[in-house]
Amino acid sequence: MSGLESVLVVGTGLIGTSIALALREQGVAVHLADRDAGSLRLARELGAGVEWAEGVTVDIAIIAVPPQVVAGRLAALQEVGAARFYTDVASVKALPLREAASLGCDLTTYVAGHPLAGRERSGPAAARADLFLGRPWALCPTGETSPDALEALYGLVKLCGGEAVRVGAEEHDRAVAVVSHAPHVAASAVAARLAEAPVTALGLAGPGVRDVTRIAASDPRLWTGILSGNALPVAEVLEAVAADLAAAASSLRASAASADPDAMARVTELLYRGVTGTGRIPGKHGGPARTYAVVQVIVGDRPGELARLFQVAKEAGVNIEDVRLEHAPGLPLGAAELWVQPEAVTALAEALRANGWHLP
Repeated sequence: MSGLESVLVVGTGLIGTSIALALREQGVAVHLADRDAGSLRLARELGAGVEWAEGVTVDIAIIAVPPQVVAGRLAALQEVGAARFYTDVASVKALPLREAASLGCDLTTYVAGHPLAGRERSGPAAARADLFLGRPWALCPTGETSPDALEALYGLVKLCGGEAVRVGAEEHDRAVAVVSHAPHVAASAVAARLAEAPVTALGLAGPGVRDVTRIAASDPRLWTGILSGNALPVAEVLEAVAADLAAAASSLRASAASADPDAMARVTELLYRGVTGTGRIPGKHGGPARTYAVVQVIVGDRPGELARLFQVAKEAGVNIEDVRLEHAPGLPLGAAELWVQPEAVTALAEALRANGWHLP
């Protein structure tokens, strides 16, 4: 939809406000609505748009609210003729579609959608205009969806920098159970072990446990709604994970008791399956998974250190694919891990040393 001029974003949390900011950068007029006056005010102050006045009709209304209330909001918006077309961003799709049909919503103008992007932080303050760049954005049209509505949504996704992926609602929900919802519960289960861990253990925490538990810091109330909307697919994945973990625990006990010489072989097999699964995760921009090399650099805990580091990489013509920071406990320094193409390692290492950086 090349002529997208105005949108209404209903719900000014992380995703809604990020969409609003992305569209504002593209010159689209954005109207905002939220029952939380504080959230709405902050989104406005961040430049995400202006408050919507009922009676104003826009090209697309984006319903950025929990899955359980999407259908009700859709019905209310359609009743007042808020937009030509409608979409949502809930991370489950079958539930809103079923409820929208039961409420008699006009499904010809509605395309269920879900941008696969987010952060462990929530609310408008965490919003970013570049949140969707290169990220998949599921669109789940039905047999009733009009071609004009689908075209409009493809245009919206493109303006936000996302990559539209057409998929059925049921297939979408099974997929996100594997790649998003069950992993969140698994991360929370690991993080829950830390709640009562001794101080000594927490003092030894390194990047591994941080990587595994990062998403567990997200808002539990938000995730309760998501999980309840996709309960059966998530339960099936968690049961499979639980079976693997139970088998691994049993094998470890048998190995510790020297009761089964093949016990550790079964654990090793699970670890290899994990490597295989990790290798299937798509790489940057949805392309094939890539194997990057890591260049580790010691950095001081001072303003501007990372900027200087990136400047050296820029002058060396090296693209940093990813970066991770690890602070040294009790010391004013840490290590930056720079993920680069393997063929760029030598050039980057030489450039860094030439500019006074210490590489372990």
